[in-house]
Amino acid sequence: MQSLDYLAHLERESARFLVALQAAAPDARVPTCPGWTADDLLWHLAEVQWFWGEIVRTGTDDPDSYEEPARPGDRAGLEEFYRAASGGLLAALAAGEPEDPAWTWSTDRTVGFIRRRQAHEALVHRLDAELTAGVRTPMDPLLSCDGVDEILRVMFSGVPDWASWTPDDGSILRIDVTDMPHTWLVSLGRMQGTSPVTGTTYDQSVLDVADYDDGREVAATITGGAADVDCMLWNRPPTGAVARSGDEGVLAAFDALVAEGVQ
Repeated sequence: MQSLDYLAHLERESARFLVALQAAAPDARVPTCPGWTADDLLWHLAEVQWFWGEIVRTGTDDPDSYEEPARPGDRAGLEEFYRAASGGLLAALAAGEPEDPAWTWSTDRTVGFIRRRQAHEALVHRLDAELTAGVRTPMDPLLSCDGVDEILRVMFSGVPDWASWTPDDGSILRIDVTDMPHTWLVSLGRMQGTSPVTGTTYDQSVLDVADYDDGREVAATITGGAADVDCMLWNRPPTGAVARSGDEGVLAAFDALVAEGVQ
């Protein structure tokens, strides 16, 4: 993927998020987050950005070591906390290099992982805020293309050492974005295993993702603009068409995984 200035995107999308929510009533419903109001969405992103800012700033290896902040009681307090949390996250991330170590829930425990993840967190919730306010603006195609890559490779893929992954025969899906020169080859399969830490047993759909360069036979294809495909994968409404063709069973299996959302 093309290198991006994730800090610049994070700063821009975070600012656009707040501007959008300021046009919505505190109790306005968020159509893409059932049960949430506009102020719930504001608190969510504020708390997320505060958390990751603290993780990077303190250098902790224990994500439970901090005291969770109290939620402000009104919109003015929420906005004040959000500005502080967002500014603190940006400052903490800018103070380090992408390769610097930092705790994350991923196997990639670097500041760079947090920069990328938080840029996309802000982008998706900026869209939520705009949909809540009824005013939608474009998504950056480069960031959106990177978002497709992130959700496929980071959110829907990957198997821990203690689990096994079994591919579904013939379940190969190609995803093309029409405004960026990028394609993903997606193999559907199942992860099975029991975590030695929590004792939880897993049996769930997980993807394996690669660039389309190995000549495997493709059963189905999804094609659309980068922003539209990114929206589709995050269960947000695209503005343009996302074309689908090929094996209906493979498409249905992929749809079911996406519909479950990011756990």
